[in-house]
Amino acid sequence: MNIKQAKEELKNTVHAYLKKDEMGFYQIPEFSKRPLLLIGAPGIGKTAIMDQVAAECEIGLVAYTMTHHTRQSAVGLPIIKQETFDGKIFSITEYTMSEIIASVYKKIEETGKKEGILFIDEINCVSETLAPTMLQFLQKKTFGGHKVPDGWIIAAAGNPPEYNKSVREFDIVTLDRVRILKIEEDFDVWKEYAYEHQVHDSILSYLEIKQENFYQIKTATQGMKFVTARSWEDLSRLLYVYEELQIPITRFVVEQYLQNSEIAGDFSLYYELYQKYKKDYQIPEILDGIIREDRIQQLKDAAFDEKLSFTNLLSSALFQGFAKLYFKGYTLDSLYQALKRYKKQDLDAQSQLENINKEEKERLRKRKAAAGLEKEEEIAQIRMLERLEEFSQQLKKEHISEAEAGFTRLRELFYQDQEEVEKIAEFMLKRLEYAFDFMEKTFGEGQEMVIFVTQLTVNPFSMRFLRDYGCEQYDTYARSLLMYERKNRLSEEIRSFVQGEEFL
Repeated sequence: MNIKQAKEELKNTVHAYLKKDEMGFYQIPEFSKRPLLLIGAPGIGKTAIMDQVAAECEIGLVAYTMTHHTRQSAVGLPIIKQETFDGKIFSITEYTMSEIIASVYKKIEETGKKEGILFIDEINCVSETLAPTMLQFLQKKTFGGHKVPDGWIIAAAGNPPEYNKSVREFDIVTLDRVRILKIEEDFDVWKEYAYEHQVHDSILSYLEIKQENFYQIKTATQGMKFVTARSWEDLSRLLYVYEELQIPITRFVVEQYLQNSEIAGDFSLYYELYQKYKKDYQIPEILDGIIREDRIQQLKDAAFDEKLSFTNLLSSALFQGFAKLYFKGYTLDSLYQALKRYKKQDLDAQSQLENINKEEKERLRKRKAAAGLEKEEEIAQIRMLERLEEFSQQLKKEHISEAEAGFTRLRELFYQDQEEVEKIAEFMLKRLEYAFDFMEKTFGEGQEMVIFVTQLTVNPFSMRFLRDYGCEQYDTYARSLLMYERKNRLSEEIRSFVQGEEFL
């Protein structure tokens, strides 16, 4: 299965394992809740989906990488206790609470979530002394003498033996007590994730052309040569910051992430070309409605990979705008939910806003503690808190303290924010229409238009925008180009066209 299917299976498991009957008891007893064991190559996204599942299911998450731990941290330290048996006193050995189990209880206290996922990564790569503890954990759901709390689901991840020499095979007794999910890489699935997390447009453009370079692990005479999904995402973050700091992106830097010299070199050359295309075609001008005939002719005469790169540049510029609009809307929605708790007859206006602000800060703290908040969502929540404070300062400035008068003024301020978001949406719709105008004049209904419309359909930010605001040109082309039926054939054509070619 791919990582998206694994995520859905995890979510289904959470819903099933945590379902209670009318008496408040879990319908599936604890001893029947088999741990989930995800087996897949390194860097494929096994760890990342745990955060997503916990956030979407609104439960806690405690994650450990077992190769970083000793038997003592997993089991606890031995202590001597006195016990009486048959009238005689004996000294016996017990163990302090496992650091891992203690972390679960701490997470419950921090977040208030009594249910969650205990995730153990690299579980089949532990030391010889820790291996029996891991087997006991999977079989009995305990570390030492301490049990995983009820309501906490066990999930673990490991690598196949061909990727890690320290992998230990589980015996049949253990395997008969777990649910195994075997995961394989899938570029189309990762692309959805990459759009959502705004992976650098040059990487997405490159991989559209060279999908075979998305994920590779090979054994060479000099050692392992590999590129993983994690490699591309981490490189993406560096590209953004280096560009902001105006630091050159060299092959030497790229090779630190893409540990396959051929792929690193190929991407480095493509990145330079991509930056050249960005300068040559001046995407901001096109999105402002400026159409130059020489630019159109240049594109018509260009090679297919250049046309494809231009299309990616154009769509990426739109996606950035759609993403900013989405998070502004997210901030506005959060602000609306917070202000709904304001009462016309209760405390004075300032006290009410102060209480709402405190509640929202505590809610944000708990979500962060539960590892259920993406960076962009956290920023949107922080901006919402800042806006609440600005509202409070505005009421002070206008000497408004009475509750009903405060409510009226807050509603006016909120509507002003809403109008600002609507203006940004109108601006983005105009830019989208200009983009379609240029694509139509340059490529008609050719392959480039198919790619452009398909990208708009796949990207989550553009689809939210199209759902909320619509675009007549998108609707027309989406129907006429039959993009769903043509998408797979087009991908094969792209791959065969550039198979074996370098970006020289």
